[in-house]
Amino acid sequence: MTTQINVSVLKTIAVLLLALSMSLTACSQKKEIDPLTVDRPAEQIYTEAEAARKGDKYQTAVKLYSEVERQHPYSELATLSQIRQAETAYNELKYDDAIVAIDRFVELHPGHDLVPYAYYMKAMCYYEQMTDVRRDQAMSERALEALDLVINRFPESKYARDAALKRDLVQDHLAGKEMEIGRYYMKKSEYNAAINRFLAVIKTYQTTTHTPEALHRLVECYTILGLKDEATHVAAVLGHNYPGSKWYQNSYALLDSAQRAHLKDERSWMSRTVDSLLNPNK
Repeated sequence: MTTQINVSVLKTIAVLLLALSMSLTACSQKKEIDPLTVDRPAEQIYTEAEAARKGDKYQTAVKLYSEVERQHPYSELATLSQIRQAETAYNELKYDDAIVAIDRFVELHPGHDLVPYAYYMKAMCYYEQMTDVRRDQAMSERALEALDLVINRFPESKYARDAALKRDLVQDHLAGKEMEIGRYYMKKSEYNAAINRFLAVIKTYQTTTHTPEALHRLVECYTILGLKDEATHVAAVLGHNYPGSKWYQNSYALLDSAQRAHLKDERSWMSRTVDSLLNPNK
């Protein structure tokens, strides 16, 4: 009798334990459901995503934007969510992720009103990664290319003006790199290599702040190489275009009396243009 009671009690306990276990498992499964992924109207999810983004909760924002796409793939808010994901990655300084998101958005919606903005944001991803002129300038070159795209494809957009201003800064940055290399070659007494760098600045980055110095460095190199006519010609160009520059004063000091006298006898204003250095036979 005692044995039968004990067996009965054990069976009862086993059943209760099983029920408890199943209950705990069910509760655990309920807790594992991410509330962010619950099916809801697109407007509600998008609004929550915007609030998360503005509150600097970037990971939550990206997850919610993704949910808008997943749950409502053909809605306008799904399209907006794609560009917002790019913005969120950009704000987090995750430039590679932002570029991927931008390229995806443009590929899926080439005619959307936000395409100019998308291209501008892509240019900014490169622009903000530009490094010191002493380092590789791959990002600067990509930024220049991306900014040119905005300027040329969307000249009437509100982003074109700012892109043009930033393009000037990128060009100045790239010109600075060329000057850095040119000065390095001068220190190594590799004057022909230095000349090529300074001419590159004049040819490609003529409107930058580095042009006066590039002209002066050419005068220096030509003087060292004994090329007096070339030195005089460049000095004339420098004096004509930047008469008040310290670089012209420095170049003038390098010339002898005959060269200085010849500065006044340059054939015409045409010989004093920067283009005359790039097309000497014209």
